[in-house]
Amino acid sequence: MKSGVKELEEKSRAAKAASRRMAYLSAGVKNKALHNIATDLLTRREEILAANQADYHQAHTSGMNAAMLDRLMLSPERLAAMAKDVLAVAALPDPVGEVFDMRTLPNGLQLGRKRVPLGVIGAIYESRPNVTVDISALCLKSGNAVILRGGKEAVHSNSALAKVVQKAVSKAGVPEGAVQFIENTDRALVDEMLKLRQYIDLIIPRGGAGLIKHIKEDAAMPVVAGGVGVCHTYVDKSADVDKAVAIAVNAKVQRPTVCNALDTLLVHSDIARKYLPLAAAELAKAGVEMHCDKRAMAILKSNSSLKLKPATDEDWGKEFLSLVAAVKVVDSLDEALEHIERYGSGHSEAIITEDYSAAMRFLNEVDAACVYANASTRFTDGSQFGLGAEVGISTQKFHARGPLGVKELTSYKWIIFGSGQVRP
Repeated sequence: MKSGVKELEEKSRAAKAASRRMAYLSAGVKNKALHNIATDLLTRREEILAANQADYHQAHTSGMNAAMLDRLMLSPERLAAMAKDVLAVAALPDPVGEVFDMRTLPNGLQLGRKRVPLGVIGAIYESRPNVTVDISALCLKSGNAVILRGGKEAVHSNSALAKVVQKAVSKAGVPEGAVQFIENTDRALVDEMLKLRQYIDLIIPRGGAGLIKHIKEDAAMPVVAGGVGVCHTYVDKSADVDKAVAIAVNAKVQRPTVCNALDTLLVHSDIARKYLPLAAAELAKAGVEMHCDKRAMAILKSNSSLKLKPATDEDWGKEFLSLVAAVKVVDSLDEALEHIERYGSGHSEAIITEDYSAAMRFLNEVDAACVYANASTRFTDGSQFGLGAEVGISTQKFHARGPLGVKELTSYKWIIFGSGQVRP
């Protein structure tokens, strides 16, 4: 433990020192570093995948569930996607130094705001090794130093990726210490990291509800966190049936182990008898098990090819992270809104409707980070939103919400130009 604390403090101190230089690093150096990362992810693919295989084998042997194993696994395709996202971040405008809201006061003072980095970002995350690269890239682009602390289940993968990133950015002239990776996997170090407010300006946790709750309650510095992603899709009475089937199936099965996948399908009673058999048949092809309320069960039970279970109270408000979905028939848009208000987690919610008024009511009244009309909730993603990547998806309202990109990793300072004014 003592050696781990020493490592943590030394690397945090180095990150803080590096952050002062990162704040005015040129866009050219930052973009060169990002291009180096993208290139090296591919040229050093074999060693990264070998490290990941060691983690995956150990996790599988220890009984890790399928959802977590999927998040842990790297492949040539996933590495290529990571490299592509890094290049997308490089292509974004540099947010640092942007001047906005300039105006002239009656006394002649000119003032506005100038975008600046936050300083040192501490990332505490579980399972997903891609977070190592995504957060590093976004912190570099936004002029922040970063301290990475992944979970022990991905330590070989994270270590290999962090070394690739560190070498790549060093070649570009990024200050030494800007990207730090904590090798020690002792869980007690998380608590030590949460005390280091003199070095770390913001903590971003990525992981399960328990980790996020612990960090939000115990951190001495500000925290931007997502929560559980309980996502609903509501099929309104005026929905285009074919469109509604395609959207619900995509939201559930395209990648069921992630936070923006569909968990509960709400269907208006006026369209349920027409819609549910078609949607259920398509969901069944992908192996989805449907936990149905009484009315949905009555409509679907005659089809013996479906995987159906009676819904219980625990199914509402549950993030399944698997090929399981809850299904409920409702009598109105109001009932759907009430259900989402009660059971939603503030992540991503969708309505499928051809009624403009219903769509706008849904968009206006649903309190979530991302609210959709006639599209899959699977689009809640920094890359899909054109942010290049994301450091997480915030379900908070302060200081940022939804996918966190480069601008969300900045603050601003006021700049004031005078010509000799003094305050009377």
